Amino acid sequence: MYTNYIFDMYGTLVDIRTNEQKAYLWEKMAEMFGFCGANYEKKELKQKYFQYIKEAEEELRRTEEYPEIKIDLVIKRLFLEKGKKIDDATVDVILKMIRVLSTKFVRLYDGVIDLLEELKRKNKKVYLLSNAQRGFTAPELTYLGIEKYFDGIFISSDKGCKKPGENFYKKLVEEYKLDVKKSIMIGNDSIADILGAYNMGMDSLYIHTEISPECVEDLKSTYTIMDGDFTKIKKLVLK
Repeated sequence: MYTNYIFDMYGTLVDIRTNEQKAYLWEKMAEMFGFCGANYEKKELKQKYFQYIKEAEEELRRTEEYPEIKIDLVIKRLFLEKGKKIDDATVDVILKMIRVLSTKFVRLYDGVIDLLEELKRKNKKVYLLSNAQRGFTAPELTYLGIEKYFDGIFISSDKGCKKPGENFYKKLVEEYKLDVKKSIMIGNDSIADILGAYNMGMDSLYIHTEISPECVEDLKSTYTIMDGDFTKIKKLVLK
């Protein structure tokens, strides 16, 4: 039926709840920054963190319709502002800390491992196409035990662009020489995942989960699961 199965991550394979507005997060991050030599009050650190993200996005938007920045560079800018340079290893630790402190839970949906293992047994190619930050997502892939199932992992912060932008899809298709007519995009976002795939001439499966953005009325998916039951995917797209 299909040769290539392309998955979104959050809200599709992974159920997650995060909140980067928590006061406790910024209290502890201010301590962490201070331990590393960059002293901030928690309110100042929070305000500048989001300000610098916005400024970086605006700069990248000059050349990319759907920009995706690297949070790593925001962390480095925050340290430089206090006269400190920071190495990549320390940035990695800080990003992990932000993610852990802001996350209520992160877990796989029921049926994810079963489907991924069945795809590999049938010699299908499996890819991840995720709007995400590598510093957050790479550790979660390892923690959840699913990194090994993918033949290719595309994280938007690595590419400077994201879904539904055509550039992000094209980079995956071109790097792995995928036949879009033999590929299917599986995701929980009716625009980023479904409209993005449709604009590439690719089939798609939309699964509506608790953290899905509002679904557009003119849904372009080839297959649709509205009750969030991931276990239904296998019967629809794997024969």
